[in-house]
Amino acid sequence: MKLEKDLYAYLWQNPYENNCNTYLIHGDKTVLIDPGHSRHMERLFHQIEEDGISPEEVDVVIVTHSHPDHFEGLEAFLDKSVKVAMSREEERYLLERGKLLFEMMRQYLPKFRIGFYLKEGELHLGEKIFNVYQTPGHSPGSLSIYWPERKALFTGDVIFYGGIGRTDFVEGNSKLLMESIERMADLDTEILLPGHGEIVMGKEMILQNFEFIRQNFYAYL
Repeated sequence: MKLEKDLYAYLWQNPYENNCNTYLIHGDKTVLIDPGHSRHMERLFHQIEEDGISPEEVDVVIVTHSHPDHFEGLEAFLDKSVKVAMSREEERYLLERGKLLFEMMRQYLPKFRIGFYLKEGELHLGEKIFNVYQTPGHSPGSLSIYWPERKALFTGDVIFYGGIGRTDFVEGNSKLLMESIERMADLDTEILLPGHGEIVMGKEMILQNFEFIRQNFYAYL
C-alpha cells in the first residue's frame, strides 16, 4: 500500500495470527523495515510487486528488534546481495538470552548475516537521511528510525496506536520503555508507523496518542 511518494506500508491485519507491519522506502537505495515471519514472506513479496516494485530492488533490510515476528524473515534475503542492519546490542541479546524466545514459541533461530550495525545518529542511505534512535525497553537493543524529510517515525514495538510494547519478555525493561517513549514524543512527527496495528497520521493525532499512552499505561510500567 502506497502511503505517499517513496513510502509503502504493508500492515498485518489477520487477527488470528501474529506478524509485524513491514515498511518499504523506495529510492536510489530501497530500504525494507522489519520483514516479519518467514512463512509470510511470499505474501509480502507479492504485495510489493503489486505496488510496482521488485523485491530484488531491496538494498537494505533494517530490523528494529530481533523478536521472531520481526526478524525471522531475514532468511529470505540470505541468497541476495542485501545488507541487513540492526543494533549491536540487539545481536548480543539475540545470541544470548533472546534466542530463548524462539525456543519458547517453538521456532528455530534462522540463519542471518549482518551487513552493518546501526547506532544512534544520522544514517545516510543513498540520497535519503534518517536518524537512528536507541529505544530500549521492549528489547534491550530496540531501534526507532526517524525520517526527518517526511517527519515519519518507525517505532517497532515501542509505541502503537493506543498501546505500547510489552516488557515481560526476557530483558524487557519498563523504566527504559517509558524513557524511550518520552524521547520519541519529543520528535516532530506527522506519520507514526508502528510495528503492529494502525498507522497514526497527523501531528495532533500523534500527540493525542502519546498522551493516551501516558494516561493509560505509565501507571502499570
